Amino acid sequence: MEPEDEIYENGGEQPARSKPIISGEQLDVEAYASLYKDRTKVARLLFIADHCNNEAMQLEALRMAYDEIKKGENTQLFREVVEKIGGRLGDKYGMDAAWCETVDRKAELKKERLENELNSYRTNLIKESIRMGYNDFGDFHYAHGALGDAFKSYVRTRDYCTTSKHIISMCMNAILVSIEMGQFTHVTSYVSKAEQTPDSLDLITVAKLRCAAGLAHLETKKYKLAARKFLETGPELGSHYNEVIAPQDVATYGGLCALASFDRTELKNKVIDNLNFRNFLELVPEVRELINDFYSSHYASCLEYLGNLKPNLLLDIHLHDHVETLYDQIRHKALIQYTHPFVSVDLRMMANAFKTSVAGLEKELEALITDNQIQARIDSHNKILYARHADQRNATFQRVLQTGSEFDRDVRSMLLRANLIKYDHNLRASRKL
Repeated sequence: MEPEDEIYENGGEQPARSKPIISGEQLDVEAYASLYKDRTKVARLLFIADHCNNEAMQLEALRMAYDEIKKGENTQLFREVVEKIGGRLGDKYGMDAAWCETVDRKAELKKERLENELNSYRTNLIKESIRMGYNDFGDFHYAHGALGDAFKSYVRTRDYCTTSKHIISMCMNAILVSIEMGQFTHVTSYVSKAEQTPDSLDLITVAKLRCAAGLAHLETKKYKLAARKFLETGPELGSHYNEVIAPQDVATYGGLCALASFDRTELKNKVIDNLNFRNFLELVPEVRELINDFYSSHYASCLEYLGNLKPNLLLDIHLHDHVETLYDQIRHKALIQYTHPFVSVDLRMMANAFKTSVAGLEKELEALITDNQIQARIDSHNKILYARHADQRNATFQRVLQTGSEFDRDVRSMLLRANLIKYDHNLRASRKL
């Protein structure tokens, strides 16, 4: 048997490595919610309550959402949460009609005052005051959950912006509301508009814009672009944008999108060796370890981390719809990366490396071969994958024939041109014209 025909083994025992304990525990709702503030905190808690199968976790999320909403002025959302609780948390978490009435009455008075002030500013044509008036209206509508009206009010300030800082403030407000409404085309548009005034952008604002752009790309399933934006986010972000995203989310979103879309070189240069992004990865050790395992070809460990993270990722408001797609792409990349260096692979050893059955692995490989992502063929009887290598001899003959045809064509063209010049054909043609 020739050396290149040997069956290469790459599924044996891995050397012992120190790694942190994989967290397969259920989500700590209180710790998770503490990462956020304002409306996104409530939205994430309600998302957990709607999508988790654990009643205790569901009630914990609803209890925290109830307490958080009562700190604000959104009575409509309060009523919805009370309806979802349905008396399961006792009288303390029931309908508080007196609170709703008080908040609504104050809201009516405040709205009337804001309208009078804005009309006064319009009459006096004071640009800065009109801008502030619309801004106050935007804050008012946002606090009461009228996101569409809040967006309109914030955008109306654009005509009254006199400095680049005002424009950036308008863009950041529009981006915040657009993310919560799920209007990610607006997010992309206003991120671009804010980036057109780079002189007034501080590092924290730049980091916020990167996150917003990353979320917009993630929502449209442009995972490579999303990964780049999250990877470009500076450590200055800290907890300055926790009304939208936490630093832990940047690590998780960026890491998974990079694994699904980057090749090995990009993964090494832009993720593993990225000092800024390393600060985010330190906050989520599981994501850091699974990225290192993937790059080191420790696929079983990598997939184990992913499996343990999956239940909690499915409860993430932004990542929920993309988990299955990202996981499939990461697994396919791992399979392709595993088979690439070898002439032949024993499917039993490969199945062991991926902690799966031979039959299941065979089906996955068949799909990748059919999709032309792996150039190989499967010996189903002996359970061996053989790589297809191009016939070098035939390819050389084809190149020689092509070169000969090109040479023949060039010589004929030269002879034709020489004869045209010899008989002065071009000169006569120009005289006739």
